[in-house]
Amino acid sequence: MNLRRLVRTSSFRLTLLYAVFTGASFLVLFAVIFWSTTRFMQHQIDITVEAEIKEVRTAAGDGSIDNLRRAIESSTKQAGGFYYLLQASDGSVLAGDLPPLDAVPGVREWVEPRRLPRFPKVDIRGRGEAVDGGGYLFVGTGAHEVHELRESVAQSFLWGLGAAMLLVLVGGALMSASVLRRIEAVSQTSRDIVAGDLQRRIPLNGSGDEFDHLAVSLNAMLDRIGVLMEGLRQVSTDIAHDLRTPLTRLRQRLELARQRPPDAQALHATLGATLTDIDAILSTFGALLRIAQIESGARKASFRTVDLSELLHTVGEIYQPAIEEKSQTLREDIAAGLSVNGDRELLTQLFANLMENASRHCDAGARIELRARQTGNAVEVVVADDGRGIPADMREKVLQRFVRIDASRTTPGNGLGLALAHAVAMLHEAELKLGDNAPGLRIGVRFAQAAESPAQRG
Repeated sequence: MNLRRLVRTSSFRLTLLYAVFTGASFLVLFAVIFWSTTRFMQHQIDITVEAEIKEVRTAAGDGSIDNLRRAIESSTKQAGGFYYLLQASDGSVLAGDLPPLDAVPGVREWVEPRRLPRFPKVDIRGRGEAVDGGGYLFVGTGAHEVHELRESVAQSFLWGLGAAMLLVLVGGALMSASVLRRIEAVSQTSRDIVAGDLQRRIPLNGSGDEFDHLAVSLNAMLDRIGVLMEGLRQVSTDIAHDLRTPLTRLRQRLELARQRPPDAQALHATLGATLTDIDAILSTFGALLRIAQIESGARKASFRTVDLSELLHTVGEIYQPAIEEKSQTLREDIAAGLSVNGDRELLTQLFANLMENASRHCDAGARIELRARQTGNAVEVVVADDGRGIPADMREKVLQRFVRIDASRTTPGNGLGLALAHAVAMLHEAELKLGDNAPGLRIGVRFAQAAESPAQRG
């Protein structure tokens, strides 16, 4: 894998940021440990020195210079690990094993042993106090353990920081390589699809991680695009097939009219039949444009609460005369107070298409039912008939554009009625389902969410 490409990945850059935070965390931790351990060791030395000073003063009795000198000389002879200094007010050394010092009371420390030529390898920390007669007493002990501890902590910090940085960078490189492989799989799939392999899909590794979730979503999108492209191809084929016949008939009619002798009555009949074919063609294209507009979702912005009960009664009244003219009967069973959120014009078109489809494809004497009811929070509308029905294997296909069962090819229409109804139902997030009415066809439209009617709001 290209190292330069790996370093340029966002995951590796994020790793570098984590490395900076890790280093900063180590630095803070080091500072806390360094300060706390040093303070602890220094505090222990200060307690020990203070206890030794008390012993010297106790041994000196009244605290005079001479008694302090004798006490220090006695303590110096013992191997106690302490260093002593007793000097007079003029700075001269009276007793002890240290060179003269400035008479500064309090805790003192030499962090640079070179400043004590006689003790080049010893660091001393101690306490100085003023004594009677203007003298100065200092007692100290070796502080090399404090400095060794500091060095040990510093070394441990450096080793720990180095190991942590190595682990972070190696882990980041591995993580970046893994992410890069997954992204490369997506990129390769995209290139294959662009190259023409429309069936190619993004592979899943089965871990259920975010990349698998993304792959599932992208594959679903690709499947949907595939369905739409297949639908577009089918629509193009169906348009060519369904329009070829009327266009051919129209051309033949015009060709015959041109070859015949001039006859006003025959020419008028030819023009009338031609206009009828043109109107059918325009109706087909109008229906296609309307379906495309509905599927775009642009009409959702105009959704309002629609009194579905009143709308269904209106559709029934409109189609009642046409149904009776074909010696068919219409039975309504519509519950009162049904309301849904939607576009009234499109909903009217939806149920008008279903009613027209039922009447057109049923023989004389057929019975058509228009039912509507509310179950829970859902509203279901059913248009059923006892006609020839639709075979089970065709019920999903007839919802596509230009699809017509063979038995209905002799009837007027362009195969777009149910496709338009299905598009309106999908826009309203309703389920349109075709079923067997035993005998006949049952078309149900189920709105999952009922709207609150004006009477209920009042």
